[in-house]
Amino acid sequence: MAIVFLTGASGFLGGHVLRELVARGHTVKALSRRPETDAPITAAGGEPVRAALDNVASLTAALQGCDAVFHVAADTSIWKPQAAQQTATNVQGTANMLAAARAAGVKAFVHTSSTSAYSQLVTGVLTEEVPQRGGESWINYEVTKFESEKRVKASGLPWIVFNPSHILGPGDRHNWARLIMMVDQEKLPGIPPGVGAFADVREIAKAQVRAWELQRFGQCYLVGGTKATFVEFVQRIGKALNRRTPKGAIPEWVLMLVGRSKDLLSRITGKEPDITPEGARLTSYTLLVDSSKAERELGYVQTPLDALLADTLAWMKGAGMGGKRPFLRMKASG
Repeated sequence: MAIVFLTGASGFLGGHVLRELVARGHTVKALSRRPETDAPITAAGGEPVRAALDNVASLTAALQGCDAVFHVAADTSIWKPQAAQQTATNVQGTANMLAAARAAGVKAFVHTSSTSAYSQLVTGVLTEEVPQRGGESWINYEVTKFESEKRVKASGLPWIVFNPSHILGPGDRHNWARLIMMVDQEKLPGIPPGVGAFADVREIAKAQVRAWELQRFGQCYLVGGTKATFVEFVQRIGKALNRRTPKGAIPEWVLMLVGRSKDLLSRITGKEPDITPEGARLTSYTLLVDSSKAERELGYVQTPLDALLADTLAWMKGAGMGGKRPFLRMKASG
């Protein structure tokens, strides 16, 4: 079995990658920047290691004796004042990881990118052959995912890149969990008009580990999921929770107007708004993902959305992530 260095282990996808690697018998050294993230890493079977993405020397020391790097950590902010920090984390942080991996003689680099590297500028179904346009985007997150992926491919290391779509599943405390809690509390003001592809975090983690074990170096994998409009997605959540939801979608121009207004106010308050122009755009376009390559080569599975939501909601209930009313007043099935 191998020794793996993992970034993002205290996060959503990274936590699942950690558990999958341990379940497969590998030793995992996980980057832990703060003492408070040590406990969950240890509980999942990993070894917390102090290092920093902005310090190549610390990363090189941490990577000694490691066979592979799984680089999952990323700044996913879509608020413009965070752009400089996001670029430092996603682009320079990835470059630093690559430099450290080369210096330490690491034999494989598995990189978590995103469908955002292709950008909302691309229309139609995404396949691995579609040219990425993230570098042309006005949304900094898309630019950074494009640029970091480009650096991985030019690194000279044996690499594998994954481009997940909208990630959902047990363990989510921030991403779609925030929307779910707003539905639970019946405080969702409206629904964006876009179309999403909802992927199971557990299946993405399995696919990443399997690709590395199969040494699928030099390959990119799009990992998407069930196609659904955001209206359908929210209404399915509302049905499962027995909550009222908005009936239809808000036009994109209205969302953009609200996003710009809140963005301007945030420059005064210094507080990140719940809606930004970038967020309005990213939830207003149609994301279509072809995952057939990952399905064919890695056995990747697209979990049906209702089953994926049920698992997510059950986990959130167990984690006590509800509002003032009893969370998950779920209807009985059958």
